[in-house]
Amino acid sequence: MTLKVDEAEQGSWAVLRISGELDLVTSPVVRQSVHDAVAEGQHDVVLDLSEVFFCDSSGVGVLIASRRLMKSCGGRLRLILPARGAEDGSHVNKVLGALGVRRLFDVYPDALSATDEECRPLSA
Repeated sequence: MTLKVDEAEQGSWAVLRISGELDLVTSPVVRQSVHDAVAEGQHDVVLDLSEVFFCDSSGVGVLIASRRLMKSCGGRLRLILPARGAEDGSHVNKVLGALGVRRLFDVYPDALSATDEECRPLSA
């Protein structure tokens, strides 16, 4: 399975919709997409992982590196996990939880919530 990244803008946010497997082979594509968004002046990025059905430690590494990049440029990174995934059940959420890094991320259920300044992230 390949990975696909689609970029859209929603208000001041760049929304990167990622689908497929996020692993050693495909994670550089996500890393580059985040770097490209920052290079284009976007400092608020949402990674929509609702269509990601597999994520290994390389994928988690890219998420952590993306968080670090956004913080270094004064930006923000928000994640969208698969349906119900922010609460339970999704592979990505289970991997983030198992590695003890889920609490590092602001997670939202959908793009509308993630780009709304009034909405609060879901609890870890």
